Order: sequence, then C-alpha cells, then structure tokens
Amino acid sequence: MTDRERTATRLLQSSAAHSYDPLVEIDWAAPLAPDKFFVPPHRSSLYGTAIWERLDTEQRITLTRHEAASLAGLGIWFETILMQLLIRSYYDQDPTSAHAQYGLTEVADECRHSVMFGKMIEKLGTPVYRPEGVSAFLGKWIGATGSGPRMFAAILICEEILDTLQREAMAAEDVQPLVRMVSRVHVVEEARHVRYAREELARQVRAASPRRLAFDKLVIGRSAYLCGTRLIHPAVYKSIGVRPADGRRAARANPHFQRTIRWAGERVVAYLNDLDLIDGPGRTLWKRSGLLPTG
Repeated sequence: MTDRERTATRLLQSSAAHSYDPLVEIDWAAPLAPDKFFVPPHRSSLYGTAIWERLDTEQRITLTRHEAASLAGLGIWFETILMQLLIRSYYDQDPTSAHAQYGLTEVADECRHSVMFGKMIEKLGTPVYRPEGVSAFLGKWIGATGSGPRMFAAILICEEILDTLQREAMAAEDVQPLVRMVSRVHVVEEARHVRYAREELARQVRAASPRRLAFDKLVIGRSAYLCGTRLIHPAVYKSIGVRPADGRRAARANPHFQRTIRWAGERVVAYLNDLDLIDGPGRTLWKRSGLLPTG
C-alpha cells in the first residue's frame, strides 16, 4: 500500500468516527445571546481604531455579527470551488482506491459545511457576503480548470486561515454559543481536509515541471491576495453607518488587524514557503495580501 493510500485509509476511518450532522448537532432554534460577540472582539477588523472607539457595545457586537457572516460567506464560496475540484479529480480516479473514496467523503463534508454556514448566515440575519468582480470570475475559472499544485494550495490557504480563526472562536467565552458550535464542527472535520490537501500538494509539487510551477505560483499568489484582503467584505461596515471604502481603508491600516491576518496565516505560509510556492511570479501578490511576516 502506498503512503497516499495509507493516509486516505486513516482519514476514512477518522471520518467514520468523527463526522457531524450540523442540522442535528446544532440547536438552530436557540435565541442569540444579546450580550455576546460573533467573533472575538480583538479580532474585529476595526478593533483599536478611532472608528471602534466611537462605537458603543451594541454597535461593536453588530459589526462582529456582519464580520462573522463575511467569513462564512467566503467559506461557502471556497467550499463550492473545492467541491468542483474534488469531483473533477475523482472523475479519472480508480473508484476502489481509498484516495478516491476519501475525496468523495470530503465532498460530503463540504456539502454539510456549506449548509451549516448558510443556516448560520440566515440566523444572523445579515446579507450574504461573497467575492465579486474579478475574484468571482477567477473563482469560477479555478473551479472549472484547477488541478495540481494550484488546486491544493488554494484550498489550503483559505481552509487553514479560517481554521485558525475558528479554533480561537470556539474557545472564546465572549463569543455567541452558535458561532462557537459551528466553529467546533468545522474545526474537527477540517483537520482531516488539511491533512489530505497538505500531503497531496507535496506530491503534486514533486511531480510538476518548473514551467507548470511558475504559472501555478501566480495563481496561488492571487488566492492568497483574495484571502488576505477580503476575509471581511467592505459592505459589512454599512451595518454601523460607515462607508465601505472608509471602513476598508481603516481596517487595512489597522495594526491590530494586520497582526490578526499574519497570525491566521502563519501555519499555511510556513508550509507553502517550505514547498517554495511563495517565491516567483506570485510574490508581489503575497506581499499585498498582508499574510507574510514583516521585516
């Protein structure tokens, strides 16, 4: 049995033992707590800014409600792309292999996650925030054509950033119980997805030609730029009476939020750097993403 098959077999066993149905596990009828945030307040994009200091507690909670919806919307968007990639990859695989079977198992997980995030956005009563314009077009393109290193690296960037944020949120007592439970379900199941993607990415990089990697590095850099700059959709600031452009400008200049972005991306940046996927044509986009360490 190959290493690829051994890993997939272990992940299939873990999936059988530790998978959750969010429609059953989460009490969607429970009321939201009026005095709790939706993301840890120190992770809010405007925390520590002059705008934040002008907000009362209710407005700060409102802002984090919309920021949580933005994160969920981005999660759904990426998971939809991921499901397309996995299904296309499965098409030519041996359906008797554990690797192929785990790919389908992950699709099933992502279906449940997207339903879970959608129900959470509905419960929050916010707009659905999602990438638009060039990013929306590129998402459709990657979903239809993505393969090899760029496929798995793009998956990892978003998954690991959201995973880091959710690991903190699920343990934060000042965060809404609903958000904590959604985060917990997602974190448990995403651990398997990250393991699968990391190992497959390393194999794909070893097999790729230098010319292929040069192009993939550019696509990977664009994915990093999207994740680093659009975790929080600018339209969320309208919820507290701030123009989107002003809110986005304040968030981008906010040293607290800059540190949050770098912190959330530490693990995936280190891993992709070890695979030499950050240098090259996409380096400028990585720098603009805010994910790279300073200095």
